[in-house]
Amino acid sequence: MSVTVPRSDLVDAVLDRLVVTYASAADPRQAARMRTYMKDVAPFLGLASPARRELSRAVLDGMPRPDEADCAAIALRCWELPEREYAYFAVDYLRRHVKRCSSGFLPVVRHLVTTRPWWDTVDLLAAHVVGGLVAADPRLRADMDEWIEDEDMWVARTALLHQLRHKEATDAERLFAYCLRRSGHPEFFVRKAIGWCLREYAKTDPDAVRAFVERERDRLAPLSVREALKNL
Repeated sequence: MSVTVPRSDLVDAVLDRLVVTYASAADPRQAARMRTYMKDVAPFLGLASPARRELSRAVLDGMPRPDEADCAAIALRCWELPEREYAYFAVDYLRRHVKRCSSGFLPVVRHLVTTRPWWDTVDLLAAHVVGGLVAADPRLRADMDEWIEDEDMWVARTALLHQLRHKEATDAERLFAYCLRRSGHPEFFVRKAIGWCLREYAKTDPDAVRAFVERERDRLAPLSVREALKNL
């Protein structure tokens, strides 16, 4: 599904200030190291996370609170910029304002998940944005049931990880079903996500996770089992 940048009275003001502020602090040597570490998924400006977040606060100082259209426009426009730090800004912005977004925002997030995807953006979008949207509107669980079946491994990974922060509100039956559904996936990032979401839920219900892993050990990849039981 294609998405378009919606009309927003805020996006130009934020993006104009963002580009000037971030570019003024660029560090080419650090940028080269970051690009190598991130497997050349995108060019970088070379902004370390603490400095970048400080710059982001300066960018947003005095800016009004966004509505859903503003959130979509800012995220999509940031994703169009080549340097990865702009995507990080967008992810942080959406994490901060996800409660201002309705269930209709999910297609925007899917576009972000599937455009220049890597774990650095996908995982935060899954846990903090998709997870927040599903928690606010449980009808989106049906969308997650579709995402877990998706051929795009990043979409499937997002479905696996979207309950990471749900704790006692976790739909354990759905979580375990998702893990079994993709247990034979050939991609490392999916097998790793299975173990990660189980390990995280084990902080809430360790007995349930231990029992699930023992019961389904033959179906789960060794990597998933190791990750799931790491803290048990």
